[in-house]
Amino acid sequence: MQATNINQVIDALEAIIAESINTNSRAGYFAALYYKVTASVRDGIAKGQFENGPRMEKFDVLFANRYLDAYTAWKNKQPLTGSWRAAFEVTEKSSALVLQQLLLGMNAHINLDLGIAAVEVSGGNMDGVEKDFDAINTIISALTYEVINEITRVSPLLSLLGLHSSNYSILIQFSIGNARDGAWCFAEDLLKKQNTNAYADFINTRDKTITQLAQGLAHATGIMRLTLWIIHVFEWKKPARIIKELHEYQKEKIVINTTNTAPTD
Repeated sequence: MQATNINQVIDALEAIIAESINTNSRAGYFAALYYKVTASVRDGIAKGQFENGPRMEKFDVLFANRYLDAYTAWKNKQPLTGSWRAAFEVTEKSSALVLQQLLLGMNAHINLDLGIAAVEVSGGNMDGVEKDFDAINTIISALTYEVINEITRVSPLLSLLGLHSSNYSILIQFSIGNARDGAWCFAEDLLKKQNTNAYADFINTRDKTITQLAQGLAHATGIMRLTLWIIHVFEWKKPARIIKELHEYQKEKIVINTTNTAPTD
């Protein structure tokens, strides 16, 4: 499923979405969100919104292939990163909220994959990809929060999470901004180890840390666990219906200003 250009990424995501609808698989939730992110990047490249369109496409494809490779490995029962395994394993559990499944995908893709893709596209100079890195994160942030607002249609009691705003919970405190900053620091440190024997070990160590975060996102405790159960009771139950709802929403375009704009939460 390796893509060589952004249109192939779009095709691969559409295939995952269609397969997930046909098989009633919750793996389609993240694919539907990621489709919208990738479509926005493609539109931005076509409109000349990025400093270097060809480089942005290369960055996007390298980034997306991390997810596509993980999905293929999971489907074929092959080895994959612990953070992606944790995300895909939760798709097999009917008790997890749609929001939890989206956050688990973002946890693996931003906290681990984004930094690796940035190093791979950098050519040894992180300064050269910083604007592209920020632009991708601006799009992810804007579209993710928009989709999270939209999933109240499928999860009408999701606002109950606001009752825990003062509760120390990874689920509540997950921040795309923090993930972005952590990914950039990881990329800077990883670049120093490129072309050395320590490169793979550094990625594995990072993956173990992100996998631990995934466990916190997937498994709530105490009163938070009760709140999630109540939210789940009233959430739509059929994955195919939810995927269609999320994917239909992708048709609504959003304009992202990527020019001289720092990403915000």
